[in-house]
Amino acid sequence: MDSAGSSLEPLHVVIVPWLAFGHMLPYLELAERLASRGHRVSYVSTPRNLARLPPLRPAAAPRVDLVALPLPRVDGLPDGAESTNDVPDDQRELHWKAFDGLAAPFAEFMAAACAEESARPHWVMADCFHHWVAAAAVEHKVPCAMLLPTAAVIALAQPPPTDDGVARTDTRPRYEQEEMAPFYDDQGASGMSLAQRWQLTKKRSVLGVIRSSVEWEPESFPLVQPLLGMPVVPLGLLPPSPDGWRRAGGTKESSEHATVRWLDAQSPGSVVYVALGSEVPLPLEQVHELALGLELAGTRFLWALRKPSGAAVLDDGADMLPPGFQERARGQGLVTTGWVPQMSILAHAAVGGFLTHCGRNSLIEGLLFGHPLVMLPIFGDQGPNARQMEAKKVGCLVARKEDDGSFDRHGIASAVRDVMVDGEARRRFVAGAAKMQEVVANSERQERYIDEFVQHLRSHGAAIASDGKTTTAATS
Repeated sequence: MDSAGSSLEPLHVVIVPWLAFGHMLPYLELAERLASRGHRVSYVSTPRNLARLPPLRPAAAPRVDLVALPLPRVDGLPDGAESTNDVPDDQRELHWKAFDGLAAPFAEFMAAACAEESARPHWVMADCFHHWVAAAAVEHKVPCAMLLPTAAVIALAQPPPTDDGVARTDTRPRYEQEEMAPFYDDQGASGMSLAQRWQLTKKRSVLGVIRSSVEWEPESFPLVQPLLGMPVVPLGLLPPSPDGWRRAGGTKESSEHATVRWLDAQSPGSVVYVALGSEVPLPLEQVHELALGLELAGTRFLWALRKPSGAAVLDDGADMLPPGFQERARGQGLVTTGWVPQMSILAHAAVGGFLTHCGRNSLIEGLLFGHPLVMLPIFGDQGPNARQMEAKKVGCLVARKEDDGSFDRHGIASAVRDVMVDGEARRRFVAGAAKMQEVVANSERQERYIDEFVQHLRSHGAAIASDGKTTTAATS
């Protein structure tokens, strides 16, 4: 292991994640793992986002600098709207504009960091839309690594040709294909499309870094490097540290949370945990179909419910649910609208399945505990992720309409029963989830990926230095 006791000089790595907790949390995990090996990390975000991160582990904290760059004020964007979780759908373009305003303070940070040779970064790691981070790295002759989405998304965005040279047919449902169209549109106030941001970041980077592995997505991982035309290094899956949920809320707080106390009274493996994240909430009518589907399935459920899109709701969430639902389901399930200790819930013996939107973090957390999945992807990489898991027989996709992606209560009930009711289907999904658990929960393998990543940073950095280049686009 590349450790603090190594005779090699510790690296200084700057990590700049996108302003979403689905990016900030795993890359904070990466920062801690690098710091635990004796390297110095400058982790860059905005003040409110940094304040909402879990505390750093004591062993890593001395070598992780949390660098706060103030998010510029933009007319129309609410005060304190620093993460994507804070931003209403109709104000996304204003958030991108504010995000671009971080370019100047980041350039100042880089200038100060490079002014002293002893503090000079060896690498900058820019999330995939951070073209101005990559530009600042080029200006200061620091090599830039681009943080990539899942291999499944990259392979779908750029489908490889078949053996006869004919491009593959896009296999995504129509609603997913239409959802990707805005990727190429200017983001209104920011004046730049996501595709332009991606291309500029890629052009200024010398290395791709992906939170994945060939064991996780063997179908698409080998395609990434030839599709991107740049070296690509896996990080492994960065599963949450064993004490991750304790750091987020404290062992006592998590164990005494109402949801955990409710689970304590349930039979082993009897509860499906339902959590669809908070980034892309469902419309109210789809929340109702989900509720009625859970009721129809007849299995026990614990539902971490988030505010539906476009709805003004009461604090207790009563008006988010169909009339009479809470009374009818009182003996069957528990609905909560506040913060829940998700890792403590997933680790609980009463949980036997996970109804998830299939974001990368949720998949990794659910499979860390070997839970079969009921899959209801909503946006972005979630559809490709879900189809990968379906192919591995890890769970069941909820049936959707091809034109708009909507679902009904019968599709929910059918998928929940397949995953949760004891029978041949459940046994198949439990076995598939157990195989993926072997990938995620193999801590020795995951740590080895980080060690190999560090070695690659050293060797690639040395090669760049010997060539006298910092990037393939240094003169662009």
